[in-house]
Amino acid sequence: MKNKTERPLDARLPDASAVAALAGLHPVLARIYASRGVRGEDDLDYSLAKLAPVGSLQGVDEAVDLLYAHRDEPVIVIGDFDADGATSTALVLRCLREFGFRSVDYLVPNRFAFGYGLTPEIVDVAAERGPALLVTVDNGVSSINGVARANALGIKVLVTDHHLPGSALPEAAAMVNPNLRGGSFASPNLAGVGVAFYVMAALGRRFEEQGVCGAARVPARFLDLVALGTVADVVPLDRNNRILVRQGLDRVRAGHGVSGITALLRIAGRDFSRVCSADFGFAVGPRLNAAGRLEDMSVGIECLLTDDPAEAERLAQLLDGINNERRAIESDMQDQAFAFVDAMDARNLPPCVTVYDPGWHQGVVGLVAARVRERCHRPVVAFAREKAGVLKGSARSVPGVHIRDLLEAVSTANPGLIEKFGGHAMAAGLSLAEERLGAFRKEVARQLLRLYPDADFREALHTDGALPVDSFTLDFARSLRNAGPWGAGFPEPLFHGAFAVHEQRTVGERHLKMRVAAAAGGPTLDAIAFNQSGAVIRGVVELAFKLDVNSYRGVESPQLIVEQITTLRDTVPSA
Repeated sequence: MKNKTERPLDARLPDASAVAALAGLHPVLARIYASRGVRGEDDLDYSLAKLAPVGSLQGVDEAVDLLYAHRDEPVIVIGDFDADGATSTALVLRCLREFGFRSVDYLVPNRFAFGYGLTPEIVDVAAERGPALLVTVDNGVSSINGVARANALGIKVLVTDHHLPGSALPEAAAMVNPNLRGGSFASPNLAGVGVAFYVMAALGRRFEEQGVCGAARVPARFLDLVALGTVADVVPLDRNNRILVRQGLDRVRAGHGVSGITALLRIAGRDFSRVCSADFGFAVGPRLNAAGRLEDMSVGIECLLTDDPAEAERLAQLLDGINNERRAIESDMQDQAFAFVDAMDARNLPPCVTVYDPGWHQGVVGLVAARVRERCHRPVVAFAREKAGVLKGSARSVPGVHIRDLLEAVSTANPGLIEKFGGHAMAAGLSLAEERLGAFRKEVARQLLRLYPDADFREALHTDGALPVDSFTLDFARSLRNAGPWGAGFPEPLFHGAFAVHEQRTVGERHLKMRVAAAAGGPTLDAIAFNQSGAVIRGVVELAFKLDVNSYRGVESPQLIVEQITTLRDTVPSA
């Protein structure tokens, strides 16, 4: 496997007035925050009081009316098979049960049998349980036929979703989605679980007004679920989302997280008392997602619902085993996809790369698309066979190319080419006939060039410049870890600089472990470059890196997480 492709480095330029407004902070932190749009220390106040008002989310009042009217009737929550959907489902079930709803259950479509969302088929399955109300979480805005089927059966539907709407909306009894046209909510970047939280918070207030003491505080007890789903769904961490994530992380650190999250952290080797958003994104989220990718997400939901630590541990171990299986499948698919891309002429890569193999697992193609995108720095669609004659595709994009809008343009220009699609700016899903794959490849490239003629496929690494030598300390590494939450739209600090490499070895088959020291002087540090084991590093190199805290056998030390290595010269300066 080849090493990561070298990318140009562009330093983020902070606003000078913003840096001045943050003068009370460490100067490096002030520069980092200013380059991410922070305009004063008040922007770093992540207390719940700073959340966008619950009542300002359009549709939430109608949703509360509908839910409250059905508190004594059977309600079924229709979830999604990813981490956002699982956390949304667990959050709503936990809250409705705490509010005293008489009958609450959930149903998650098996992606291989029913596909995504509230389809007519899944409505028929739900109808066998006799619900009066269906509540969708993290899906539903495109479920026109499914809502119509529910209406025909006399079942009301509440849609809570965050995906971008199409040209038509389902005729639901109520709908809450910050991305509906004409909306003015301050944080349209809410994940599905964020939308569910706002609905539950408004419902809690209604119950409080009706004399249920403490109901308004119930949803906040499950902010760890909100944080996990928000980070795992890779939605932009605007200030509102950062508040939700920080509050959820604080609950886990204080030992108040749900048993399932604590168990998943433990099995991933992470310390809940110092958990950060990256732990949710790279340790907990993938283990939860694995169930929906390969089997049935109900395993993950049950893990998040149980309050029995022993049961949570059992389910977390099961999820860990499924995730190991997922990793093996992904590794094989990734190597095949990389071989396909590497065989292309690098100078003539199509503007949108499509990869497909009939033997690929449809639950894993999204991960493969993301890996290939990292490799070739342009939008990628990875396909697997959904059933005879039909392909299931997962798309991942790059900044500046709105992938859902691109798919809509393809569909509009070629009616019937894409059977169905949906998603966000950076990720989307679609289905098409296998015989139309060649036509899709040509049309998606044509539409991309038409819509985004100035798309920059260099995808430079944006860094925060050089890190002063006196900042390569454990204390500053801890400060950076705690200065988040970091994530999409509010990236973890990335620095670059020249280093002398003194030692190197391969660990874990694919990772390069090094001992390095800044060329300008300073301490010798551990550094690790994931998935770059084939590299042979000599002399002085330029590293793009993150400064992290490494914990080994209870001892903490600063460590560089290396994103890119560029050779500068072949001699190591003498000591």
